[in-house]
Amino acid sequence: MNLVDKVNAKSVRTDIPEFRVGDTVRVDYKIKEGKTERIQAYEGLVTAIKGGSISKSFTVRKKSGGVAVKRIFKVNSPLIDSITVVRKGMVRRAKLNFIDGMEKEYKVKERN
Repeated sequence: MNLVDKVNAKSVRTDIPEFRVGDTVRVDYKIKEGKTERIQAYEGLVTAIKGGSISKSFTVRKKSGGVAVKRIFKVNSPLIDSITVVRKGMVRRAKLNFIDGMEKEYKVKERN
């Protein structure tokens, strides 16, 4: 193990559950508003996972007021309070970017 791997190993979070593309997750994210800090839940479908180790990130897509909103989160960010897997989904793609162009809602089958 070289020096870079040792430094990165200290920053990698171990309290994050394992999830895949197609799963529905709830991300509790810390938001600073002035001097106060609150936790906001962001729940949606995981459409992409990129990177690995320290630079791993994932994209969550949710519908808010009839408009689709995508947000990218870093897995090892200190601003993420917790990640909860709400529903496990089964998809056949590594990235679900084609959902953006669809007019009707995309249905994901449940995984055991």
